[in-house]
Amino acid sequence: MNSDSDLQIAGDILEVPHLLQPPREHPATVAEFAGLARSIAADRSQWAHLVRYDATARWYHRLRTGPGYEVWLLSWVPGQGSGRHDHGRSSGVLTVLDGTLTEHTERGTRALAAGTQRVFAPGYVHEVVNDTLEPAVSLHVYFPGLTEMPMHTAPTCEAPAEPRPVTA
Repeated sequence: MNSDSDLQIAGDILEVPHLLQPPREHPATVAEFAGLARSIAADRSQWAHLVRYDATARWYHRLRTGPGYEVWLLSWVPGQGSGRHDHGRSSGVLTVLDGTLTEHTERGTRALAAGTQRVFAPGYVHEVVNDTLEPAVSLHVYFPGLTEMPMHTAPTCEAPAEPRPVTA
């Protein structure tokens, strides 16, 4: 049995520059978009000074744009939520930067603590809320850039009411 490693067979890849892919200026894959969100999350100097809290509406700020994507910073005071929605034709990465948010989907409910990431495809329906007593901050990367956010009514589990006779 031969135990040659790939390195022994191919040689040092750094010695073969034509095999290396050039670094990309902008992300192009889901993994790269998730990596972009993680790198922004890790560098508070990029976003902490921009955060504002608004008791009347969720606050948001477009942090960055690139070819085919945009990055949004959102703040959530206790009790604020997104409503049940999808993101049209956009995929996305949601990263919680501070605090805890709760995500409700058809599959159930999950708490999203600081550092948690969720990746979703077009048509993914969810509702995000801050149901804690502390404010929260999140980062959202959409690709392509967000052009619509259709709202959905919550599915009902109640049985339909029995028809009542009409009385004059």
